[in-house]
Amino acid sequence: MESKIRHLEMIQNVISRMNSNSFLLKGWTVTIVVALFAFANIKDMDSNFIVLAIIPTLFFWGLDAFFIHQEWLFVKLYEFVITQNDEDINFSMKTTPFKSEVKKWTYALLSKTILPFYLPVTVLIIVAYIWFS
Repeated sequence: MESKIRHLEMIQNVISRMNSNSFLLKGWTVTIVVALFAFANIKDMDSNFIVLAIIPTLFFWGLDAFFIHQEWLFVKLYEFVITQNDEDINFSMKTTPFKSEVKKWTYALLSKTILPFYLPVTVLIIVAYIWFS
């Protein structure tokens, strides 16, 4: 039973790390977008700085989806380890056997934890660029 608990703790640590990475990416997105909007001060600077904000936003959107997808895979691994007998625990962290059970990375781009954050930010950037150009 001890080995199963240790293995589950290892998997839970990875899931927590993926979740933390996702949270940090959202914070970095806001920071970079606000900074680029500040540089795009319409009176003194070029408003084309606004459109530069779309690059890190889309990059972080994809990276965030990657972390969410990885989290889904590790949750499946966690569920699998729960059902294993103690003598079958091998401390494997391979998630490839569960790829067919988890939705694709592209689906994570539109997941309910990602889309409501990145879509409005992207729309805001586009609207601001159109408005101030």
